Amino acid sequence: MEKKKKNKIKKIKKKITKKKKEGKKKRKEKKREEKEKKPQKGEKELLVLPKLDHLIHKGENFDLIQTYLKEIAKTPVLTHEEEVVLAKRIEKGDEKAKKKLWQANLRLVVSIAKKYIGKSRTLTFLDLIQEGNVGLYRAIEKFDWRRGYKFSTYATWWIRQAITRALASQGRVIRIPVHMVELLTKYNEVKKRLAQELGREPLNEEIAQEMKVEVEQVNRLSEIVHEAVSLETPVGDSDEESILLDFIKDEKTPLPSIEAARNLLKERLKEVLSELTPREKKILSMRFGLEDGVSHTLEEVGKEFGVTRERIRQIELRALEKIRQHEKIKKLKGYY
Repeated sequence: MEKKKKNKIKKIKKKITKKKKEGKKKRKEKKREEKEKKPQKGEKELLVLPKLDHLIHKGENFDLIQTYLKEIAKTPVLTHEEEVVLAKRIEKGDEKAKKKLWQANLRLVVSIAKKYIGKSRTLTFLDLIQEGNVGLYRAIEKFDWRRGYKFSTYATWWIRQAITRALASQGRVIRIPVHMVELLTKYNEVKKRLAQELGREPLNEEIAQEMKVEVEQVNRLSEIVHEAVSLETPVGDSDEESILLDFIKDEKTPLPSIEAARNLLKERLKEVLSELTPREKKILSMRFGLEDGVSHTLEEVGKEFGVTRERIRQIELRALEKIRQHEKIKKLKGYY
């Protein structure tokens, strides 16, 4: 009986030991999995991507995106001083410097391209990145380091322009009503035949008579054909690829050099104004419309602070004198 009890106890102990080992093994595997999930150095960009998965086209190569992000993360971000050194080398025709500046800013393209995911039914995330990369290269060719602003500030405009242009070109497809397709085909055939017979461009009235339709209908067909002219049509005989869209002025978007200069001016003004007292800063903001774009009179500012207009004028003059004497104000020349 005792022998049987001992054997039974041994079996129980073996089972307990086995379960302990299995539990330990599972815990190790769990820790290893958690460790693998943690980003390695230089892989911060990969953390953002899974959140975008539902926005990316079903046909998108997710593995390819992960690989690309991992690859571009290896290149360190440049300081402003390093950008200037590279820009000077680029001016002398150094292709290696151009490549280095380009590679160091590929992450900037990705961060901008992410904002446009889902804006197009046809352009994938990789397509947006590729378009942005073209804009980045253009920025490198146009960048003037002497202006003092950061390259990323300047490049952002070109990257956005390249991406939005690609999106716009996708949206420029002229949707022709189904019932008009047959008429358009006939219109083109008749117009071409009459041009050969008459030796000139036929009038809409002549086309309408030949097609046996109203002149108004031919006018509409003519408009559709005219609208269908692509804005991507090449313009000029130069080696540089210029398209019709390049010559259409965008009133809402400032030039990259102007936008970058404005941003730099704002940064420098903030640095200078930060050294004024809160009262001086508020008075200048109200007098020159720095906050709301509205310039207030001395009387209006005086009422705000509960003092006379003369007192406001004195504080304003004192604050302006501080700004004039500031060493950083010299750097603002050329931006205002």
